[in-house]
Amino acid sequence: MALQDAPRAAELGMASTPAKPAAGKPARRLPVHKDWPGVAVIATQVLILLAVIGGWEVAARAGWLDAFFWSQPTAIWKTLIVFFTEGDAWTDIGFTFRSTILGFIIGTTAGSLLGLSFWWSRNYAAVAQPFIICFESMPKLALAPLIILVFGLGITSKVVIATALTIVVSTLTAYAGVKALDPDSEKLFYSLGASRWQVFRKLVVPFCLPWIISVLRVNIGLALTGAIVGEFISSEHGLGRTIFYAGSTYEIALVWVAVFVLSALAVIMYAVVSWLENVLRKGTRQ
Repeated sequence: MALQDAPRAAELGMASTPAKPAAGKPARRLPVHKDWPGVAVIATQVLILLAVIGGWEVAARAGWLDAFFWSQPTAIWKTLIVFFTEGDAWTDIGFTFRSTILGFIIGTTAGSLLGLSFWWSRNYAAVAQPFIICFESMPKLALAPLIILVFGLGITSKVVIATALTIVVSTLTAYAGVKALDPDSEKLFYSLGASRWQVFRKLVVPFCLPWIISVLRVNIGLALTGAIVGEFISSEHGLGRTIFYAGSTYEIALVWVAVFVLSALAVIMYAVVSWLENVLRKGTRQ
């Protein structure tokens, strides 16, 4: 018996021992990714930006780029100073900022409330959903001329366009949160004697808040796009009107100035909304 069990014990011992790497083939190590410190990242970004600006200036002075169509950084800098000291820079920035923020707030709030309201009735949701999908697929920017004709050249038409771009996204996102709600949680609330309003206020809204918060950064970009498109078509003020006017008069340096100012405004608003999103996320976790 001992002789018969010896091969089996040897097989079991061989099976239990860990496999060793073949000779001449060292074991692979997982790649180690080291994150750069924040100062190194910022320094690299600044160097890239300076290299692009310097190359642009050199190419324009050497004739490799047509300065009439592309302008050059020195001319853009001079135009930027004139734009802020003698032009309507702050008026245009304020006009674009107000129309963007108003469209963002109205569209996000109204869309979120509309999406949350679908929880109250499945029939209501089933009836309204095809119309919302149809409005989402509609090219809303193509309706911008009609909106400007109806609401005028002022800020109201720009707010309406920005709202139209943001309201559907908020509605569909909030409704997705409503559909993801656990039915057992609702049954638990009802079994404890909660009314429908209490279930909506203490279960549905807190559950859907992360869904609503997740769309804020998308909506601020859509609202800015709507405001700029409205200013492109026809407007009294705004950075979009400045870009359109400068392009039609071949003031390429002014076009770049308005584009850079608009980009800076977009980055600032995006950073503020990202900060607000992080604050709201922390609030929902507590």
